[in-house]
Amino acid sequence: MIEDLSKTLKEIFGDKNSTVPDPLKSAEIVFDRPDNNFAPTVNTVDLFLYDIRENVELRSNEPRIERKCGQAIIHHPSLRVACSYLITAWPAGGTDLPLKEHQLLGQILTVLSKYPTIPEDFLQGSLKGQEPPLPMIIAQTECFKNPAEFWTAVGNKVRPSLTVTVTFSLEILSPEDAPLVITNLITMGQRISPEDTKISPATREESFSIGGCVTSNNAPVKNVTVTLVELDIKTKTGVDGHYTLGPMNSGTYTLCLSLDDKVLNKSIIVPASDKIANGNYDINY
Repeated sequence: MIEDLSKTLKEIFGDKNSTVPDPLKSAEIVFDRPDNNFAPTVNTVDLFLYDIRENVELRSNEPRIERKCGQAIIHHPSLRVACSYLITAWPAGGTDLPLKEHQLLGQILTVLSKYPTIPEDFLQGSLKGQEPPLPMIIAQTECFKNPAEFWTAVGNKVRPSLTVTVTFSLEILSPEDAPLVITNLITMGQRISPEDTKISPATREESFSIGGCVTSNNAPVKNVTVTLVELDIKTKTGVDGHYTLGPMNSGTYTLCLSLDDKVLNKSIIVPASDKIANGNYDINY
């Protein structure tokens, strides 16, 4: 995963990114240790990975729930790993090398500053589709407090540099599948007393809300209008094909699905029954 992060940063400076100017666009991107043996012969940008640690500020104990066609995928809290790179520019050939170095550093700062989080198009390998997006922090002094000590440690002279820190999520536990709640009971009424949370039986009223998934050829269908005909309650399916409707009393109802010129009616029972409608409100459209 760390390798994929390095490839992702390299992709940001690649031909795919139209915002990268010359000479940065034509510079070689490497990840070498910038010691006294490092002497590139062409314009080079070096992203040296110098620190890997947990980002405790982004630590979370809350699971992430992903809904997918009648199933809930529970993603356990991930380890948020921060990787910090020291970025140096190494111009080669010609005169005014310090000014060319400053030009490259300025262009690097401009390009990376455009992305508080790394866009999906640049993500490589295991980072593709990762949620939440990867935050990227550029040129923060607390990330690299004593440059002189670093350059002494690698046996080289002090050079101007930037730091960039990117945080990605590392799943420690595998996601778990669980059924979605398809019927919710809503109970309303007056309390027996201000100190008692129980509801007076004489004022007790119950209603339900329902939820299901609309699919076609096992794929979710979005923007389908779902109407509870008897009560004229309407909603639309989301990108995952899921919909919710309510409130309603128990009984038999008709769901009407419509998208473009296609209309489909289905009889349902509220609350859900194991003997009718397969015990759920999922619909093959």
